[in-house]
Amino acid sequence: MAEESDDKSEEPTGRKLDQARDEGQVAQSQEIKIWAGLMGALVVAGMIAPGMATGLREQLLPFIEHPHDFDMDPGALGRTLTALLIQVLELTALPLVMLMAFGLISAVSQNGILFVPKHLLPKFDKINPVAGLGRIFSVRNLVEFIKSLLKVGAIGLVLYWAIKRHMNEFVSLAAVDIMAVLAYLQAEVVHLIIIVILMVTAMAAADWFYQRWAFTQKMRMTKQEVKDEHKQTEGDPMIKSRLRGLRMQRARQRMMTAVPKADVVVTNPTHFAVALKYDMETMSAPVLVAKGADLIAKRIRELADEHEVPIVENPPLARALFSTVEIDQEVPPEHYKAVAEVIGYVMKLKGRLAQ
Repeated sequence: MAEESDDKSEEPTGRKLDQARDEGQVAQSQEIKIWAGLMGALVVAGMIAPGMATGLREQLLPFIEHPHDFDMDPGALGRTLTALLIQVLELTALPLVMLMAFGLISAVSQNGILFVPKHLLPKFDKINPVAGLGRIFSVRNLVEFIKSLLKVGAIGLVLYWAIKRHMNEFVSLAAVDIMAVLAYLQAEVVHLIIIVILMVTAMAAADWFYQRWAFTQKMRMTKQEVKDEHKQTEGDPMIKSRLRGLRMQRARQRMMTAVPKADVVVTNPTHFAVALKYDMETMSAPVLVAKGADLIAKRIRELADEHEVPIVENPPLARALFSTVEIDQEVPPEHYKAVAEVIGYVMKLKGRLAQ
């Protein structure tokens, strides 16, 4: 029995997954983050790098071609270098922001916005060397290490093959204008990034499914844990009261929408009110579509007045229907005669009004 109770054979419940999320435990694929970073690098290299390279060239070329034109006084030189640093930061700000945006999108797209303030607090148990060694040599870290080796090896071989084909071209770049060199390098970098992205895309897709599977396996529960959680949720008086209140509220809203469509409202006249609907072609007997006492009865009468639904005072019938008939149920045979008299009166009234 002990072995059976320790066997995590059950899928994790929504409550356990919610609790894990509150603790910051979610399935995260690092490969997707790397893929997003490469996509950001591709955008930067393909679209932003040429303009950034031109801007950097314009800023740095005077220092190379005319260094003697600059005032070498420490104060003036400091101001010149400060201005240069600001200009360089302005040129590189957009690529950095784009890379950060791609990284943020990759994290949010996997699990939504996740904020766990307590993770910002220092945890002294993490500086325990024994616990640290346990984390380093864990099975999960070993799997991640092997994955990293295979990934780096595969990408390295492909990049080596791609670069080796252009070795002769790289040698001849020494005799080419610097801007032509930059344009050539940009095209090659974009080409290499696309190759890596194609490889990482497959890795990221596989890792995403693996991380989801591994996280689900980690969150699996024993039969006893499922039973205990069910007792905690279903047996909690506050939760049961809240659920009961929500059900009553929804039922009341649904009931009130049926009052304007009723044929007649029978009242006590103030303490009870029941709304009846009858269609001779589709119904074998009148149906009670709404009922209420006191404040709810008042609201039913108000809705009937607003939508010109006839109101008939019949205290014995109102009390009897309120006590014995539930919403959306047909009127029982013992009340046929009394209800028929009310509906007949309403039909005659509608006939006179129509004339």
